[in-house]
Amino acid sequence: MNKPASKQIEVQIMGQSYLLACPAGGEQSLLDAVERVDTAMCRIRDAGKVKARDRIAVLASLNLAFELSQKEAEGFSSSSFLPPEPTPLPGSNPQGELPDAAALARAEELVRRLDQALGSDGQLI
Repeated sequence: MNKPASKQIEVQIMGQSYLLACPAGGEQSLLDAVERVDTAMCRIRDAGKVKARDRIAVLASLNLAFELSQKEAEGFSSSSFLPPEPTPLPGSNPQGELPDAAALARAEELVRRLDQALGSDGQLI
């Protein structure tokens, strides 16, 4: 079995260079992804509230994953016979309900685990 040819592409994210492997024909998709990540990270950095690159990377990853899941949900709802439900803005609570204790505990545990995983090395990327 022959492996598909791949090449390496040098990119920059938040001013730092990375050498990434890329399958043949996937260059533009990779460059588009790099641009999205760079834009998301720079936006968080420029907001000035977060300084550590690892934390910026985690927040950007979560934001991008959230956007992707929203688009997937919209695609699913538009393919069904039901009208799409309006998507609330992140952090909003249109029903005025308070999050339950279990949801808060899960969120706190996730933050604790992220802090533990990131530790002091600061080398997420």
